[in-house]
Amino acid sequence: MAKNTRKELPLAPSPMEDLPPIENHPLPPPPSLHTTSIRREKGIHISGLLFISAGILLMLSLCSHLFFWWTDYDILEQIQTLGIFSQTQTIVSNLGGRLGGYLSFLLINRSFGISALLFPIVLLMIGLHLLNIRHYSWFRVFFKCTFLLLWISLVLGSIFRNGFFSVLAGRLGYQCSLYLEGLIGTSGLYLLLLFSLLCFGVLAYNFRSTNLLKKSPKTPSSPPFSPNGKQEGNTTLSQEELAQKYTHTLSDFLSSENKDEDGLTLLQRTKPSANTEYPPVEQEKKTDSLSNPFAINLEETSPIEKDTEEVLPINSNIEDEHSNIEFSIVDTTKKKENIELATPNSSPRLEHFGIDTPFDPTLDLSDYQFPTIDLLEDFGDQSSKVQVLNEELLANKKKIIDTLKNYSIEISQIKATIGPTVTLYEIVPAAGVRINKIKNLEDDIALSLSALGIRIIAPIPGKGTIGIEVPNNNKQIVPMRDMLTSEKFLQGNFDLPIALGKTISNEAYVTDLSKMPHLLVAGATGQGKSVGLNAIIASLLYKKHPSELKFIMVDPKKVELSLFNKIERHYLAKLPDAEEAIITDTRKVVRTLNSLCIEMDNRYDLLKNAGVKNLKEYNKKFISRRLNPEEGHRFMPYIVLIIDEFADLIMTAGKEIEAPIARLAQLARAIGIHLVIATQRPSVNIITGTIKANFPARIAFKVSSKTDSRTILDSNGADQLIGRGDMLLSTGNELVRLQCAYIDTPEIERITEFIGNQRAYPSAYELPECPDESQTSVSREFSNDDRDPLFEEAAQLIVNTQQGSASLIQRKLKLGYNRAGRIIDQLEDAGIVGSFDGKKMREVKIQDPVALDEILKQL
Repeated sequence: MAKNTRKELPLAPSPMEDLPPIENHPLPPPPSLHTTSIRREKGIHISGLLFISAGILLMLSLCSHLFFWWTDYDILEQIQTLGIFSQTQTIVSNLGGRLGGYLSFLLINRSFGISALLFPIVLLMIGLHLLNIRHYSWFRVFFKCTFLLLWISLVLGSIFRNGFFSVLAGRLGYQCSLYLEGLIGTSGLYLLLLFSLLCFGVLAYNFRSTNLLKKSPKTPSSPPFSPNGKQEGNTTLSQEELAQKYTHTLSDFLSSENKDEDGLTLLQRTKPSANTEYPPVEQEKKTDSLSNPFAINLEETSPIEKDTEEVLPINSNIEDEHSNIEFSIVDTTKKKENIELATPNSSPRLEHFGIDTPFDPTLDLSDYQFPTIDLLEDFGDQSSKVQVLNEELLANKKKIIDTLKNYSIEISQIKATIGPTVTLYEIVPAAGVRINKIKNLEDDIALSLSALGIRIIAPIPGKGTIGIEVPNNNKQIVPMRDMLTSEKFLQGNFDLPIALGKTISNEAYVTDLSKMPHLLVAGATGQGKSVGLNAIIASLLYKKHPSELKFIMVDPKKVELSLFNKIERHYLAKLPDAEEAIITDTRKVVRTLNSLCIEMDNRYDLLKNAGVKNLKEYNKKFISRRLNPEEGHRFMPYIVLIIDEFADLIMTAGKEIEAPIARLAQLARAIGIHLVIATQRPSVNIITGTIKANFPARIAFKVSSKTDSRTILDSNGADQLIGRGDMLLSTGNELVRLQCAYIDTPEIERITEFIGNQRAYPSAYELPECPDESQTSVSREFSNDDRDPLFEEAAQLIVNTQQGSASLIQRKLKLGYNRAGRIIDQLEDAGIVGSFDGKKMREVKIQDPVALDEILKQL
């Protein structure tokens, strides 16, 4: 009886998906559309089986034709098309009968030769695709098969001109090769074939001819990022097998390095390169392994290798005055990490054949391919070229000790940790030394080291030491490719993972934007804010499917985010009537923010009806088909609002911008709307207290003054950075120094082109409609009876003089201050003057007396 009374929900919006039954809820019977869907699925399966059967039969026919073509040649040459069915007495040796023999004769003898074997392979691929066993990119399949069909035929036609094996080339290959040989000669024909093969390698497999000229062994390239964690191509490897393969290859390469008779590597005999900028100029590769990394004499001038994390004790042959101070070095600038396949946080691919399977939001773009890691610039071992000399470390150590000794400050231990751009010297002061005494010597230590950007951390949180950060003479960049192939990014279980850069210990810093939940980025011009925003966007593009993430991009400068126009229909969101998804007009920014507030309210209503507290729980409940789409429920993607220059918006719109930003920052976290705001003017009138209170996560690049640093971070330090990607990240309870990941404009172009060339949604993600405030009717907080008798006269005075001032009304109409103030409030309510923003006069919104008469008539 329970089964007869149980009823099911209607179907989900997607035409390929059905909702599962919900227990203990009497619902109407399933609609007839379910039967239609089942029939369509059966038809697709039958078509797949048909293509596979035809491919197998054609493959048998072609293979047998290669062995029996000379016996059936006379019969097949005389047979006509209709004779295949009518000549029942004709017997051929082909395994496919008369039909298979005739098709093989046409494809091999009359056309393409042995390359015709590609036809049954394509039929088999179509069948496997229809049966949902394997998925293919049909543009690539068509391109590769067409090229190989013609190229193989031409090659065989140029080799086998006469004789028994001429059938391998086919008539088409023979005639075309004969014509080309007469046109450009034999040498020209072979050069043409070689040129076409190289072009095919470049277009289909990203082949680079310069790879053949490299002397050092080539490390395996990173596999593409795919949603199912598999490598593209004919073979698939698990993550463990791929990691072991790459690690084994790298270890073989390092162990095969040549050493001289002293047991030292070639790198130990090489002087360091000149100072490199950000990004550094390409230099010659050097190997990076030591025969004995645990025995380094710091008195020599050989560079310190960067392939170990061990603490290296200093040699006993040190200056006498410093012999009682322990000095150790921790070098982490060349920490190796296994390159593995990325596993984006998307649902596993499921076959949707019934109503008992979970909802899959990625089905609309089921063939979407994540960007490959090859799109990013490969700096190779460029990071290993940036070396820190022993003499540099010893010199800095001596200067620090001497400077502290001049002020009667004794230390018992000092340790150097080498980072990408900064070396951290951790000192342990002697007993009885006050920390403030060392902290006040910041300028003196900077003077003695002759370095820019000395920063003292007293004490280091979680340690009993005092840190002195000193910039390296030779700085290295942090490529975005290294960040996206790091173990933390690949294996981290984050909802919105962003790879920001590397810490001073050379560890990849990956965090979750959904836990921040909003990010404020500030710094002076040219210090890396736009690069940091690009790194954040690229991190999300490499991890999230278009159905799971949408961006709202605001770019008042009009050039910083324009590259992302190509992914509009994949990842961007906009207003329904907007022409471009990337917003550059301030008036449209206000409408977009108000529309986003409406979207936030709508999402909260859906969460309330679903009985959940956040977006993650809601989507999980919707995927399990426990929510009815007919009641307005839908799968909701994350929305990330990115504003590249917040100061310009505040200067032009003021409160109209700050109010919705503050409201979104306060409430939008639970429903998956997160804000990333950047500005190059970190002043108190731009980053107000309301903004700071709702942005606990803040990034500060180099600024020009301590005041700006305190405005961003509520502490000093940002003014002591060295620039070019050097930044401080504050998460509310700690301050972390990072070197921002570097991603250049050509890399962004390649990523957006890769995504934009794929199949997309019909349009960008549409936000709720929001009326333009400038076109809305005036408010009616004041009734006609409440308005002052001199209201119209005061309105005409304000419009004629274009001065929205209460004192003007006092003087001209001879009124008191209180009555003039009430008239100004009534004029603001009617939309004639703007709100009070701290200036002496309000903005007059009506410029024409005729327009004023129309408003007065409406009132």
